[in-house]
Amino acid sequence: MSRLTFLNARLVNPETDEVVTGGVTVENGRITDVAKGSVSPPAEGRIIDCGLKYLAPGIVDIGVKVCEPGERHKESYRSAGLAAAAGGVTTMVTRPDTTPAIDSPETLEFVTRRANEASPVNVLPMAALTKGREGREMTEIGFLLDAGAVAFTDCDRVIADTRVFSRALTYARSLDALVIAHPQDPGLSRGAAATSGKFASLRGLPTVSPMAERMALDRDLSLVEMTGARYHADQLTCARALPALERARANGLDVTAGTSIHHLTLNALDVADYRTFFKIKPPLRDEQDRLAVVDAVRTGLIDIISSMHTPQDEESKRLPFEEAASGAVALETLLPAAMRLYHAGLIELPVLWRAMSLNPAKRLGLDAGRLTPGAPADLVLFDPDAPFLMDRSTLRSKSRNTPFDGARMQGRVLATYVGGTCVFEKT
Repeated sequence: MSRLTFLNARLVNPETDEVVTGGVTVENGRITDVAKGSVSPPAEGRIIDCGLKYLAPGIVDIGVKVCEPGERHKESYRSAGLAAAAGGVTTMVTRPDTTPAIDSPETLEFVTRRANEASPVNVLPMAALTKGREGREMTEIGFLLDAGAVAFTDCDRVIADTRVFSRALTYARSLDALVIAHPQDPGLSRGAAATSGKFASLRGLPTVSPMAERMALDRDLSLVEMTGARYHADQLTCARALPALERARANGLDVTAGTSIHHLTLNALDVADYRTFFKIKPPLRDEQDRLAVVDAVRTGLIDIISSMHTPQDEESKRLPFEEAASGAVALETLLPAAMRLYHAGLIELPVLWRAMSLNPAKRLGLDAGRLTPGAPADLVLFDPDAPFLMDRSTLRSKSRNTPFDGARMQGRVLATYVGGTCVFEKT
């Protein structure tokens, strides 16, 4: 019997909403005991003295893009897994927007096999909701569920045909499958590079109103009310969309919502120098929207924080802002970026870990994200106060398109454990 004991740790418990000093015992990949206060070293097994650093459940990251198949030069399961481990992410929930799309059991089985072979962290694949993510014909949701799909999404290709989307939701409801949507009106948001307003107009950028998000969310929630499907909005980024989400919750709909770490920590003014690393989808919002979304996470209206890790190579980013590809890598920067919210006094650590670990695990029906006996020993040991200068050349992702390049940050992952096995240790 293999035993691992963490002593002298500050335990971040998202279920009890507290940070306490104590220890955690792990046996055969599972947590067997969580003790508060001073804990005596056991007589056997490996002992790790955490030195009053913070121990928390590993991050469960919904919406990670790994570019296999089709664009392995941008990101592979090996490079993404190493980046995730270095960022405290113990479970990656991967997107189906690959080339070709993950829309058949055969493609899903291929990526599952590749992930199991190459990634040091857990990988759970999502599948496309429509064939080719073209919004015309449903995928075989039942067969894909049997093959291991944990959710269904067409990612940023919004299904414009309401009849097709309603049928897909109805079918998903019959199988109790989770549908994840990207609430952006496709007509209004097509070709947009920035959020509408004086700042973007002065720079001559094509824009989209935040109303595009609210309009799409209103449509989706109406269809969810009609079909009774399980629904998750991948990114809510503006204040105008939040009342609709609140009403849906009050009406008892099975609806959750997420947001990205970039929309929580950056705003529209950050694109001032036309730096394409700041071009993401949906575009960065105004500061009042950012603060409204931060408050929604704090209060629990928005359930989940994700990296929305989207690798893009140099050729697709070294272009004029309007022409550059959208997206940023964030597996390694998710935790230190989240520490910006903690150090600013906006969100406490247990609430952050509820949004980054417990809530995504619960939404997917996983037993991860908890510091309780019986839970998998997927853990991250970190120092929230450790300062460093972000240098994108040190990132483990194949693509290094991070908006935090050159930024002063706080928060270092010291070690990451998956099933009690150390998959990353800072040297």
